[in-house]
Amino acid sequence: MQKECPECGDKIVGRIDKKFCSDGCRNAFNNNINKDNKNLIRNTNNRLRKNYRILEELNPDQKKKISRARLVEKGFDFNYFTSIYTTKASTVYYFVYDQGYLPLDGDYYALVKRER
Repeated sequence: MQKECPECGDKIVGRIDKKFCSDGCRNAFNNNINKDNKNLIRNTNNRLRKNYRILEELNPDQKKKISRARLVEKGFDFNYFTSIYTTKASTVYYFVYDQGYLPLDGDYYALVKRER
């Protein structure tokens, strides 16, 4: 009895434990299974990467004050960050990897870079 490829239906020739007729079918099968999860991860990583680039571009001196409007104009998405740091004085910083921002009064933000 010959096995059929679960992706294309062709007969499988070769080793007895072989599951797919080719590497292309194996890749296509696994890509279809993981498509939804990978899209979510890819979209999240793209937003984080964009936020990081914006913070890095606007904060070349590692400490700067900037308006919310300027961040929004560049396409910054405040819903995506990698960590939150709360100081002893209860000040809350939001970080995208090592680039961070602190909400200030009057729709301004302090941009900072975390020391390594």
